Amino acid sequence: MEIDKAIRECDDGRLKTKYNNAIYVIRRALALYSVQEVALSFNGGKDSTVLLHLLRAGCFLHEAEENNLRGDAADGGKTFPIRTIYFESPSAFPEINSFTYEAAATYNIQMDIIRLDFKSGLEALLKANPIRAIFLGVRIGDPTAVGQEQFSPSSPGWPPFMRVNPILDWSYRDVWAFLLVSKVQYCSLYDQGYTSIGSIHDTVRNALLCIRNSDNSEEKFKPAYLLADGRLERAGRVKKNSSLVCGKLSSISNGVKMENLNSGSMLTASIITVGDEILFGTVEDKLGSMLCKKLHSIGWAVSRVAVTRNDIDSVAEEVERQKSTDDMVLIFGGIGPLHSDVTVAGVAKAFGVRMAPDEEFEEHLRHLIGEKCSGDKNEMALLPEGITELLHHEQLPVPLIKCHNVIILTATNVVELDRQWDCLIELAKSNGILVLMDPFVSKCFATTLSDVEVA
Repeated sequence: MEIDKAIRECDDGRLKTKYNNAIYVIRRALALYSVQEVALSFNGGKDSTVLLHLLRAGCFLHEAEENNLRGDAADGGKTFPIRTIYFESPSAFPEINSFTYEAAATYNIQMDIIRLDFKSGLEALLKANPIRAIFLGVRIGDPTAVGQEQFSPSSPGWPPFMRVNPILDWSYRDVWAFLLVSKVQYCSLYDQGYTSIGSIHDTVRNALLCIRNSDNSEEKFKPAYLLADGRLERAGRVKKNSSLVCGKLSSISNGVKMENLNSGSMLTASIITVGDEILFGTVEDKLGSMLCKKLHSIGWAVSRVAVTRNDIDSVAEEVERQKSTDDMVLIFGGIGPLHSDVTVAGVAKAFGVRMAPDEEFEEHLRHLIGEKCSGDKNEMALLPEGITELLHHEQLPVPLIKCHNVIILTATNVVELDRQWDCLIELAKSNGILVLMDPFVSKCFATTLSDVEVA
């Protein structure tokens, strides 16, 4: 089977792992449900296209295993036995419709065209057919992925069926690695600068792929697989009347407020410590006071020091309050693989963005933790989508995380805090992530007068 052969012969170890895991999920689903009881929800996008070909490979391998004892041969994936659902919408791109129908013809797909809304169409389909499970191309970071696992029952209020998500843990890079290695056709819009496709009303080309021209000729865009930062794949999901300039994205400055720098006014920072153990009194917070001294040493005033619970909402509330009033927010505690480590998720919620896999950060974690901690590692590699800047330094085992004017420190003791602060200051000297000013000067005098006399 050409898909299975292409992946197994490639040199991409990460892609092979993702492929094997997805095939395992598909084969488990086919072991639990008959082919007549499963369906594929296809929408013509890149994720659906990946899932289509994974299912072709999975069905072939499943059939080959079943026929092995009888000596029968599989058909090599020439026919696609799984019922496929396509919700045709008047607001879909014509290229999406064309690609979908071409794929159906090429792979002999039994396709049900539904022109109702998703829920009504699904109810009618499940009422008429014995479908118990639906394969979906959902990935972490998608709006519908929250709370889902590889096998997830449908939500309350929806008709009962099992959602099967074989590529839930795939990144943008994984999707394109699969499509390019497999050499399969995909919608032509992805070669025109589109990286995430919705309707014609809320999708534009990704400005990060724009090719700048010296003259005033028509804008050109690189293909989607050349997007350097996969976390920004949805940067083109905006209203068409939004102001997008070629090569530029309208966003908040990823740093301190520029008006404060220009006016020469005092810069302020707040410090947030995350930890129930501090609130319970079982651990003394020494790092907060250390950070105050360090900030004073570079001329920054500290406006607030807060301790908050190991709770996403509590962290989000505190970050949201401070990020809009202070030039910089430093937060530490609640970082790691445990369920109580919620700081990064709280920061994401404060900025109103999703958590999405970060391939670069995951690579650092792989070197630090190793392959044995793959579950925790994947969770820890989820970072706030589209606003994260990784601060690299050779003395740091993993980069620090900066989201606009919030810096997340991973220090758990004085030694680690000293190291991270020194690295932060070195980085500030080279790229200006922190404004370094003259330290505060403290002068004091003593008197033998009583308080009453002084007053």
